[in-house]
Amino acid sequence: MNLDTIVFLVSAVVAVFSATMMISQRNTVASVLYLILSLLAQAVLYIQLSALFLSAVLIIVYAGAIMVLFLFVVMLLNLRGNQDLGDKPSPVSRITKYLVSILLVVELVFIIRGIGFDTGTVGIMTLAADDFGSVAAVARILFTNYLYPFELTGVLLLVAIVGAVVVSKREKSYETPAGSGNMPDDRKKVEI
Repeated sequence: MNLDTIVFLVSAVVAVFSATMMISQRNTVASVLYLILSLLAQAVLYIQLSALFLSAVLIIVYAGAIMVLFLFVVMLLNLRGNQDLGDKPSPVSRITKYLVSILLVVELVFIIRGIGFDTGTVGIMTLAADDFGSVAAVARILFTNYLYPFELTGVLLLVAIVGAVVVSKREKSYETPAGSGNMPDDRKKVEI
């Protein structure tokens, strides 16, 4: 077992663990922090694939900007997890959780069985192009095949930002009560 394999295994375990913890948290701030940890572990995996640009974009854009935006929204809306931990979940939600978990495990088993681990088969690393993850490759795909979704995402983000500003803006009344001056108490005026 070489160093690359150890780094891959540790990063993969951290990414899966933090993603699992992210969806199982009741506290939204803790969930966002686990998502940041998962994104950092995925960035390490991109570095191992020699996709340094994708790794930097993942850290700067998602772990930096988007997570800060999530934290601001959580703080703005004052979202809190269910503080009543004594409440038992309904039987329907419990059955749904177990059913989805079983389906995901079955899907994972089919995916693992479909991957060939023979030494004669072509590995995943050799299927990637030489310029995988480079700035030119990402730009070529983004601005040719996905130009319309890219532009639509920009408009959607602009609408979301304007909506957040409108929601957070509150009407403030700057009128002072009648008979009061600049000072809150007229009796505190001192004449020299």
